[in-house]
Amino acid sequence: MYYLYILKCADKTLYTGITTDLKRRVVEHNDSKLGAKYTSSRRPVKIVYSRKFKNRSSASKEEARIKKLKRGKKLDLIKKNVKR
Repeated sequence: MYYLYILKCADKTLYTGITTDLKRRVVEHNDSKLGAKYTSSRRPVKIVYSRKFKNRSSASKEEARIKKLKRGKKLDLIKKNVKR
């Protein structure tokens, strides 16, 4: 199982990634050198969106699609997810 996630950083920017363990990955982004270089200077980060995928390929494709979206569209996606 893979998870696509979007983090909101302390500076209000958004970061998108994939992982097999969502809790571990958020801890890495906040507390260790294993987090992304981008988030290491923007701590703390908070998860604002996640979605499950059966395999890495489908998660990676959706990650690439979301990374191409403008900020407003990403925020719309996050809002829709909260209402579910």
